[in-house]
Amino acid sequence: MEFRLLGAVSVVTEAGGLSLGPVKRRSLLAALLLRPNCPVLLEHLMAALWEQEPPARARGVIQGHVSQLRVSLTGAGAGAHGVELVTQGGGYVLRMPKALLDVHRFEDLVAGARGQRGPAEAVRMYREALSLWQGPALADVCSSPPLLAAAQALEEMRLAAVEQLAACYTRLDEHAGAATVLRAEAVAHPLRESLSAALMGALQRAGRRSEALDWFHRTRRLLADELGVDPGRELTDAYAAALRGGEGDVAQATGGNKTKAAAAVRIPSQAATTDVALPFGAPDAVARPGAPDLLPRAPRGFHGREAELVSLSRAAAGEAPVCLVTGPAGVGKTALVLHWAHRGHAGFPDGRLYADLRGFGDTGEPTLGEVLREFLLALGVALRRIPESVNGAAALFRSLAADRRLLVVLDNARDSEQVRPLLPGGRRCVTVVTSRHRLPGLIVTDSARPVAVDVLGAQDGTMLLAGVLGTERVLAEPVAARRLAELCGGLPLALRVAAARLVQRPGWSLGAMAAELSDETRRLSLLDVEDTGVRAALHLTLQQLPRQVSRQFAHLGRHPGTHVDRFAAAALADTDPASAESCLERLAVAHLVTETASGRWGLHDLIRLYARSLDAGPDALKRVLDHYIATALAAMAAAEPGNEADFPLPADYLPPAAVREFGDRSAAVAWYAAERDDLTLAVAAAHAAGLHARTWRIVLALWPLIVWRVRDDWVPHLETALAAARADADQHGEARVLNVLGWVLIEEGRIAEALTRLGDASALAARAGDAVAEANALIVLAMAQAALGSPDEAARGCERAVELARTEGNRTAERLALQHLARHRVDAGKWGPALDTVSEALAFGDQSDTSDVPRILLLMVRGEALLGQGDTTEGIRQLARAAREAELSGYEDGAVRALEVLLRVSSDPGVRARYDAALARLTTRS
Repeated sequence: MEFRLLGAVSVVTEAGGLSLGPVKRRSLLAALLLRPNCPVLLEHLMAALWEQEPPARARGVIQGHVSQLRVSLTGAGAGAHGVELVTQGGGYVLRMPKALLDVHRFEDLVAGARGQRGPAEAVRMYREALSLWQGPALADVCSSPPLLAAAQALEEMRLAAVEQLAACYTRLDEHAGAATVLRAEAVAHPLRESLSAALMGALQRAGRRSEALDWFHRTRRLLADELGVDPGRELTDAYAAALRGGEGDVAQATGGNKTKAAAAVRIPSQAATTDVALPFGAPDAVARPGAPDLLPRAPRGFHGREAELVSLSRAAAGEAPVCLVTGPAGVGKTALVLHWAHRGHAGFPDGRLYADLRGFGDTGEPTLGEVLREFLLALGVALRRIPESVNGAAALFRSLAADRRLLVVLDNARDSEQVRPLLPGGRRCVTVVTSRHRLPGLIVTDSARPVAVDVLGAQDGTMLLAGVLGTERVLAEPVAARRLAELCGGLPLALRVAAARLVQRPGWSLGAMAAELSDETRRLSLLDVEDTGVRAALHLTLQQLPRQVSRQFAHLGRHPGTHVDRFAAAALADTDPASAESCLERLAVAHLVTETASGRWGLHDLIRLYARSLDAGPDALKRVLDHYIATALAAMAAAEPGNEADFPLPADYLPPAAVREFGDRSAAVAWYAAERDDLTLAVAAAHAAGLHARTWRIVLALWPLIVWRVRDDWVPHLETALAAARADADQHGEARVLNVLGWVLIEEGRIAEALTRLGDASALAARAGDAVAEANALIVLAMAQAALGSPDEAARGCERAVELARTEGNRTAERLALQHLARHRVDAGKWGPALDTVSEALAFGDQSDTSDVPRILLLMVRGEALLGQGDTTEGIRQLARAAREAELSGYEDGAVRALEVLLRVSSDPGVRARYDAALARLTTRS
């Protein structure tokens, strides 16, 4: 386990990077890591997490992030590494061995380098220390003063180490090396005079005096333009030294006019000597005769990828870079690298080496000895002089590469261990590694710079088809071509297979191919040609993973939705959330799943189809549906206390190992919002599988969502639930579905349909002798009667519902009946009785810090009744309170209703603005 601050704040484990969640959680971790094993007070954490004054809820936010961070660290096995996040006094302590922190290792290496007598060993240690940096320190945290100050302090430490490294190169008479490391930093920090002065000295000692003089004038102009100051003593001394050191050369070139010569000497600017496509394409960099070239031919039909090509060129800049190109099977990593390498051939005059490491093939991997022997032969080593041992051959390869400008492409690497012995090590060599895995170990040990390759967009996918099929054929069916690209999920391998099938059948239209691919049961087989295709590529990727990880992947194919969290994944595979999360992280490293948001993973469409083709056992769907039922019930209890679903669990219920806990209403609301689409997909999957008992229960468990989003077209889902309850022969469930369906129909203005459904519900309840169900039916029926203009009749129905609920001792149903009774009485203009009923209902649980829908509706009724009695001030106050609580809780329909009433008695423009905003949210929400 490794903790990183030198770059993006991250935690790296053997399974890959740990998901740290939102920026404030990363900032919290950074604040703790800056003082490991020391208490960090809550006040200091607040200052680190908020740029301005912390909000009133700051303490709770920090506690929540600490809790989530503990869960993440525990799930990653932090305890085994001696890492523990504990509460101490008024703050928190992250206990850990300091050796796990990159800042500590950096400081140790720098201190060790300073203590070395020999410059060669010091250079090695400084370079190792600087390789720990993955970018600007604390790169992705809050821009708060404490964290900005810490980042600046770390950057100063890094720059000091760079300057010391350059000094050691100078002691070794490696002045070009000193200039190389100093130039990169002087470009990044152009106003740091000490860097420019050191660079000028290194350039002069390397025999590049004209560049040294040019750098002085460049820096002088920047200081004048940006700061309005002249160069300081250190920089002017370096300039004078450069002039003295080059006097003879300058005088000979200009007839003795040194000043004029100094002004006239210029080298091409950095923009002129650097090209994103040719990272080493300096004017003198031309391929030498006889330079080895093992690259396969450039890919045909290559299109797009401009952003990835730029990223690869940037990753290939600097000293001895290792570029790590990663992405899922079939995404075109090799094609990208070969296109880039062929386009930038002039940047590697000493040759281009290539080896397919076959880390994901079924033909066996080449041995390290075989790869090294091929490299050495290409570099001109006689076969008899190649060492027999792998270590000897690797050492010879490194020595030959030390002074050459080589490109080494290591394709299809399985893991970091397979790559390390093949790294050339020369400062001017570029190594490009491709892999389906992220290879975090290579990033840790060799500062590999990752370049992610994702699927193509629809436009680029269409152009790839055109490159194979011909532009005319694609332009003849543009809609079908775009549909083909979408059905292939933008995966280049799938697109090329589809194109190959079309090439073989010139009379077949693109529309016909798209129609066939639309059949999910046949899509993968249609995207296979001989031994090449999506299914074959994914099979080889899966073979590389441990059994429990591949088992988890197979179970993901049974998930009915588009995203999983660790709880859903655990339910699918019948395991615990920590194990499921560990497997998901391994799958993410292998690019078989993608973390789309913190703690949520998704699968590419074709990968999902492949997962569905694998054996996952008969109960995976049941387990994940029962997970959704259990979680929705927990969310309902947190979101609507006292209004929990009134139904028993299925007879063959399969309880999950763990159910997500919701600390408060906002957490429950957030879960419902995030899972809305997957919950409705779960209903469809349960119905299609004939799991009727689960179908109607999941729909009823959506009750809070239905209340908050009543206009979101719930009728089809409720009709599905009704059919399922009837197929399940469960009259209890049928009656409750009918009640909810009747209420939604009323809200949609479909009163006649609602009366039919509610009449069926009432009859069912009466036959079953279910007083609570009968009370619920009377309440909703009263709403329909009120909508037809009969508030008195509606009130009588609610009075009967109150009696039934009291007879059964069901206080939830009684409160609900009182709430509706109050509404009907205020609609009938009976202000006093309405107020009495509101007070009675609120007495059931009137907690000022709790905002639930019934309470908001009761506050609205109270406000209207007070207005009716002429108490305008108090009426407005109650309505404003109802509107505020509705807005805070996300109950947009309630906010619109309360603000609409307020607008009748208030001319406040702020009320109008809030009403318009709430109405916009309500009508545009999906």
